[in-house]
Amino acid sequence: MERITSRRNPLCLHMKKLGADRSYRELCGEFICDGVKLLYEALNNDVEILAILTSSDIQFPLSLETRLYYTDHSLIDSLSPLKNAQEIMFTCKTPQQGKIDPAGTHILLDGVQDPGNVGTIIRTANAFGIKTVILTDGCADPYNPKTLRASMGAIFRQEICYMNMTELNELKGNGVRFIASTTGKGSKDISSVKIKDSLIAIGSEGHGLSQEVLLLCDEKVRIPIEPECESLNAAVAAGIIMWSAR
Repeated sequence: MERITSRRNPLCLHMKKLGADRSYRELCGEFICDGVKLLYEALNNDVEILAILTSSDIQFPLSLETRLYYTDHSLIDSLSPLKNAQEIMFTCKTPQQGKIDPAGTHILLDGVQDPGNVGTIIRTANAFGIKTVILTDGCADPYNPKTLRASMGAIFRQEICYMNMTELNELKGNGVRFIASTTGKGSKDISSVKIKDSLIAIGSEGHGLSQEVLLLCDEKVRIPIEPECESLNAAVAAGIIMWSAR
């Protein structure tokens, strides 16, 4: 079993860059996770784990092909992009994006930039049986370490994909009904609209849905809140909408 003691070790440099740089993650086709919980979830969902760096013993079996390295927790703490670094860091192969089955209920995140919100929405979508979480280019990276931690392992179970406007138009052309979550003019109380088996679009807290996405939507719904409250947190709003769809 190899022991790593230097931050300049090639694996350490690679892990540090995976945690900090989205373009590097995309170039390598890899992402980095931390903690026993995410490692257990990754193993249970047949995710391809490339390397593990740990400062403690792992209490469940690993594949013989998995590269396992030991180190001190201080080194892991120096590599982790997160506060309160855990005792394990590991790298995974980024899954290939598949084609979307138009059937079922889908959530579209349009410009939701906070990684914690995106991770929480992925976790909630998995809990409520949402078919796909679709992200536009302006969204936080689902493989950002903060997103991954907030997903609590749902990232390994939930179908996720990116789509541009051309692909969204094709999805609409395949008969998918688009619904906008918005407080704008013409929106209806969510309880009065059937939203199951539709694509429900949720925008950022600051800017809402883009005009391009709004133009695709067949109906607009709103969550009734007190008039003095301007809006809900994006993850909270998404949770209410997904519960309503279920």
